[in-house]
Amino acid sequence: MKAQTLDVLIVGAGAAGMMCAIEAAKRGRRVRLIDHARAPGEKIRISGGGRCNFTNLGIHPAAYLGENPRFALSALKRFTQHDFIKMVDRHGIAWHEKTLGQLFCDDSAKDIIRMLTDEMKASGVTLSLNLGVKAIQHGTDGFTVDLDDGSRVQARSLVVATGAKSIPKMGATGWAYEVARQFGLRVTDTRPGLVPLTFEPSLLESLKPLAGVAVDAVVHHQLPKGADPKRPAKPTEFREGLLFTHRGLSGPSILQISSYWREGEAITIDMVPGEDVAARLLAAKAENGKQMVHTAMGHILPRRLAEVLCDRAGLKGKLAEQGDKKLRLLAESAKAWTVKPVGSEGYRTAEVTLGGIDTTQLDQQTMEARTVPGLYFIGEAVDITGWLGGYNFQWAWSSGWAAGQSC
Repeated sequence: MKAQTLDVLIVGAGAAGMMCAIEAAKRGRRVRLIDHARAPGEKIRISGGGRCNFTNLGIHPAAYLGENPRFALSALKRFTQHDFIKMVDRHGIAWHEKTLGQLFCDDSAKDIIRMLTDEMKASGVTLSLNLGVKAIQHGTDGFTVDLDDGSRVQARSLVVATGAKSIPKMGATGWAYEVARQFGLRVTDTRPGLVPLTFEPSLLESLKPLAGVAVDAVVHHQLPKGADPKRPAKPTEFREGLLFTHRGLSGPSILQISSYWREGEAITIDMVPGEDVAARLLAAKAENGKQMVHTAMGHILPRRLAEVLCDRAGLKGKLAEQGDKKLRLLAESAKAWTVKPVGSEGYRTAEVTLGGIDTTQLDQQTMEARTVPGLYFIGEAVDITGWLGGYNFQWAWSSGWAAGQSC
């Protein structure tokens, strides 16, 4: 069988793969990008509520997790959020900043996909969709790759940009890990990240009236004694929205903390950050002792949440009928609710996959496998995971850019 000869074959037409293709082709490489999906950039299309949170103004090392999160620094410093913003501006895409430095398209995530596909066309990238890989062999001349359509490609460099396991309905798989293992590379343990957390049935039943209730919250996680020393030991907390669901908890603060939490561990939630709830309840008691307890709490928290907290505390009747100690305990239930989720909603709803290709196996400057010349891994497949808010897209752009300068 006669093989098509290329300089670079990239598998995975997502954020990282398209960026890598653009940069490699700009350097005069013959580049082909393939994907088993019907369209490029499917995760880009659905991200940010359809408006794509494409980066963050505050990219910083502490926002990344992995066995060695500092691995990401080289790529992030050489192709920054400001470099990507310049690219967006050059294509006339309007954008705006939301909270915490998050940047979104004014119109549609499709604008980002169009920008990337236009850049690929301009630089001469060949894009092939509805096409997967059957087998890969490595030899002195590079890689021989057999494709699903029966054709064969000979490429000096092979770039794996197929993402990871999160959101399988979009076609996500662990194929990148299979390729890594084929060539003797270690893959760290993987699990869902940026994912809603779930409760056990009896707790769910008691919180059933709260489904759909949202509050601003500070969610705190601290490693228990005896935890894996490789995990970040510093206490972690996020202040963002929290949402009660029919399964447990969601919202940005919960998605963020889920990347640090492990099964069997507790989280602590302040549902009224910046407020002295005990002081407010005691002042309300002094001013109007005839006021019902749940009414007083309803001035501090959403009504349904106030009622559930009062019920769980066993407090009914008027404020004047409650001892100060009981009111302080009620306040504590709002300010420091400690709860143990039993799990998460899994890869089905996870925005990212934690873990992946061991970064000690890769060159941080180029993303090339140290023991397999010409083999590159970029984006979510690598053991680098960012916070919610554009950090993972920036890692995709930066790691794709870095590989594109070398492959």
